[in-house]
Amino acid sequence: MSFEDRLKQAIERGQQLGVDRLKVEQARTWSEEDCRRRHSQLRLSLSEYIETCVKRLPDYFPGFRYETMYGELGWGGACAREDLRLSSGSRSNEYSRLELTIRPYSNNLRVVELAGKGTIRNKELFSRSFFEPVQEAEEPKFKQLIDAWVLEYAEQYAAKG
Repeated sequence: MSFEDRLKQAIERGQQLGVDRLKVEQARTWSEEDCRRRHSQLRLSLSEYIETCVKRLPDYFPGFRYETMYGELGWGGACAREDLRLSSGSRSNEYSRLELTIRPYSNNLRVVELAGKGTIRNKELFSRSFFEPVQEAEEPKFKQLIDAWVLEYAEQYAAKG
């Protein structure tokens, strides 16, 4: 590689650094109202997407009931079912539930947070969360995670069924 090529690459890297710094500076200057507005937009869109995905589980696994979630724990949806198991004269209840929510906005953190909990037959499958700063949050990334978590739950539930 010639000196000329390396010089051009160095200039391009420098320009990209300048663009990156500008983005960081713009992110810092987001007002509280801008952050709240962006969080609300994402919350509405993602909670509707959660509803669309989680609501499909009862179609494939009869007995699950869908419920919309909203309030201080977040906005989203859950599907749950209780099974009565009778064996050798004793009975037990087995509880299964998938819950996905977008957590409320926090002034201190300024993040969009997706939280998920999955339980199958009284055993916790997962309890996880994913978050990104409001300024950097990308809707497609959250939707991919929602898809992945719902599909993982469905696969594990089918395997244990």
